[in-house]
Amino acid sequence: MPHPLLEFCDTEKQREVIKLTQVEGMSQRDAGKHLNLSRSAVRDHIHTVRFNAKKRGYSPEHDWHRPVPDGHKIKGVSTFYDEDGRPVRQWVKSQTDEQRQFEILIQRLEQAQEGLKAFKPTPSPKQTNDSLLSLLTITDFHLGMYAHEAETGDDWDIKIARDTFLNSINDMIKASPNSGIGMLCQLGDFLHWDGILSVTPSSGHILDADTRYGKLVELAMSVMTEAVRMMLKKFGKVVIVSAEGNHDISGSIWLRKHIKQIFRNDPRIEVIDNEFPFYAYLHGETMLAFHHGHKVRLANLPKLFASEPRTREMWGRASYTYIHSGHYHHERLIEDGGAISEQHPTLAGRDAYAARGGWVSRRGAKLITYDKIDGEVSRHTVRPRQ
Repeated sequence: MPHPLLEFCDTEKQREVIKLTQVEGMSQRDAGKHLNLSRSAVRDHIHTVRFNAKKRGYSPEHDWHRPVPDGHKIKGVSTFYDEDGRPVRQWVKSQTDEQRQFEILIQRLEQAQEGLKAFKPTPSPKQTNDSLLSLLTITDFHLGMYAHEAETGDDWDIKIARDTFLNSINDMIKASPNSGIGMLCQLGDFLHWDGILSVTPSSGHILDADTRYGKLVELAMSVMTEAVRMMLKKFGKVVIVSAEGNHDISGSIWLRKHIKQIFRNDPRIEVIDNEFPFYAYLHGETMLAFHHGHKVRLANLPKLFASEPRTREMWGRASYTYIHSGHYHHERLIEDGGAISEQHPTLAGRDAYAARGGWVSRRGAKLITYDKIDGEVSRHTVRPRQ
């Protein structure tokens, strides 16, 4: 019969450690030799699995034998014992384990994408300038939003959004030089909402939606795939950023997983795939950094990227650093803290919430070209057209 702890293993290595030490009775030292691990690493794996088990209610040394479902954690256990000290009755209280549910979501997204048929690699353009990187920036696009011109000043629905997005990508590609790298930067809130109900993920505010979530998912995958294929014809390499926004926390994940899987056979595609909502890329001596803007304000982003352990080395190697953000739907630029931080406008029309709040911004998207040594060398703004 399988050992109960196997249910709480998250990785294949953990399963191997539990099988050897708990099922076959091998010592931690011998298990380490067998798996080419140190004894302390084996001990850490066992500790992690037991900790996962305790969070879900399995800990025989504490008389806990009733695990709660995966995605939940123990909030409290009440046990009654008889005169001989044997447990005779037990109540288990649980609560949602949000971090574990997030991990489960990512695992399921990756598993679902594995079955997709990959595209054949697109032929490379004949000539490109490898010293250049052209950044195509889209932020706060709110695909799936509905707006009525009489109320908001703009019409917006999924057909208008699709045409606007692909036309803007086409216009930016045409305006770009033949750069060695084309970077498609989707800076967050590409989707208007993030689940079956058309509400904001964190606060639950009701949103004006034009379609059902299933159709929104299909449309998002379709237009992003088409944009990447258009870029492959122009640039030597295409790099994708799909940033987390406050409207599409999980949507940004499955969108980049989709691009990563559908183009997995094309060596000219790179997807920056990390769940940390701060992203960075080094082009020669030019550092490009990205964040939607919902966690850290624009003026504070240089300090974050300079001090964050995952980007500190990149910051030190760069002669120029450019940070890109969105979230507020209008333009702003700050040169401070060793970086140029830029807040980008949206291409989307205003919804009722923005119109009634009196917020106005000129719609657009930026194409910016960077040199490996000299930093920014040119830029072009496209305006929405259907």
